[in-house]
Amino acid sequence: MRTVLKAAVALCLLAFAAESALAQTVASVYTPLDLKKCRHTAGKDVEDYGTWSCAGYGGIGVYVAAGDQRSYVSYGSGARKQLAATQTLASFNGEGKNIEWRGERAANGALKPYATIMRWSTAVLGDADEAVKGQVLVVTRLGPGGVCHVGYVDARANPDANALAQKIADENARAFKCDADKPIVLGNKGPGFSGPYGE
Repeated sequence: MRTVLKAAVALCLLAFAAESALAQTVASVYTPLDLKKCRHTAGKDVEDYGTWSCAGYGGIGVYVAAGDQRSYVSYGSGARKQLAATQTLASFNGEGKNIEWRGERAANGALKPYATIMRWSTAVLGDADEAVKGQVLVVTRLGPGGVCHVGYVDARANPDANALAQKIADENARAFKCDADKPIVLGNKGPGFSGPYGE
């Protein structure tokens, strides 16, 4: 009798685990980023282009700052105070036009994003001091627990760049410690690739 009872309990636990796995699946939602539709605050210096406050997915705010031909992008209600608001790429760069929100989709269809993926434009000086244009997918961790860059993928040197960026987001973003962990570079790096500023 006890053996039958244990078997029944084990089957119930397996069924519950399977149902939980199906209830939450990893998915993406895409939203545009158009700075012309955002609230702009002008900068105070010539090379300070100001900041923009934009609407993101599910009420998550998007903060963009720019200056000296570089962009900074952060997310959430306290975006300005997050590490991402001070992170940019080493080359001259610009923010992307779309945001991929990567997260877990519940059975009711709601997505709880834990990371974003954005395609930044870059311009790296080559051997002849000529600008080599590139594109870098920047994976950013979302809060709680900090908002910061998790990793980078050269979008032109890797035919599966989007899949690589999603891999970084899915496998690293949730456990990533902004104050301790170093961002990941995944895949091939071409001449237009630019890593984090200051490294």
